[in-house]
Amino acid sequence: MGVTTAVTTAHSATLQAVPLQFGDGLIGLAVLFLVLALVAALLGARGVAGLSMDIAKWLVIIFVVLAIVTFVL
Repeated sequence: MGVTTAVTTAHSATLQAVPLQFGDGLIGLAVLFLVLALVAALLGARGVAGLSMDIAKWLVIIFVVLAIVTFVL
């Protein structure tokens, strides 16, 4: 029983030490949509380029807002 308690205590301490991480997915998606917008613009698909750019813009805005909230907390 002592080993299980030690592992559980060590595991819960590890979980508490990890900061809130949300940005990897948002920034990665924003870069993906930005690249998609640039490629679409080069190929002449203005509608797809505009939509992709709007999506990338909103993902960056959401990332910045969540980053500010995280730094404040």
